[in-house]
Amino acid sequence: MYKRILLLSIISILIISCGSNRPDKFSSGEERLEYAMKKFNKGDYLDAKKEFRIIVLNNPGSKIVDKAQYYLAECHFKMKEYILASAEFEKLVRMLPNSQYVDDAQYKIGLCNYNLSPKYSLDQSYTKKTIEELQKFTEDYPDSDLKDEAIELMKKCRYKLARKEFRNAELYRRMRLYQAAAIYYESVVNTYYDTKFAEDAQYYMAESLFLDEQYDSAIAEFNKYLEKYPDSHRKDNALKKVEEATKLKADTLSAKTE
Repeated sequence: MYKRILLLSIISILIISCGSNRPDKFSSGEERLEYAMKKFNKGDYLDAKKEFRIIVLNNPGSKIVDKAQYYLAECHFKMKEYILASAEFEKLVRMLPNSQYVDDAQYKIGLCNYNLSPKYSLDQSYTKKTIEELQKFTEDYPDSDLKDEAIELMKKCRYKLARKEFRNAELYRRMRLYQAAAIYYESVVNTYYDTKFAEDAQYYMAESLFLDEQYDSAIAEFNKYLEKYPDSHRKDNALKKVEEATKLKADTLSAKTE
């Protein structure tokens, strides 16, 4: 019993001593902000988040609000609460457009969405949102030190979207739904022309049109392929397909006139 009481006493002392670092009252918002930043820098994001929120709520119009708002969002980000973080960064961009933190906040909105983006086979709403927000960032802040990182993230997102679109095209092609396959391949060619999927998409779009007996379109797309990729290992196959499509087109016209 005595040992139990002693243990409880020690725990109570530790709790009191740990809590004693926080002042009972702050003489100003600046003092509370200083305390909150100390918590943040120590990685105590939960307590820091509470303090930053109090500052934002109690000091409207103050010169310290934008910093508190930014680090409130940063706390959510550090805790991997990306939806909440994005909302708080958006609030800063929208309500405090003249803040020195606006450019970083805009970048972080894109980064939050990037971290929420799932693997390519799932819904890609967050991936598209990432591109949208980072594109806005690079346009509004072309001289930012974060521009190169933003561009790299957008490339990764475009690769993921291209992979999904190409996968859909391949699925339709295997099902012999060639018209649908050609539509998806065309989307890859036109939208994700800067990814590694573009060359394959161009060839298989032409082939899908050929198999769908759309010979004029197939010839045109095979010729585009030959023009874009003159050194391709599929060059001979593409030339043969053009000849075959031309012959089949002539045979079809001949059959209609008889």
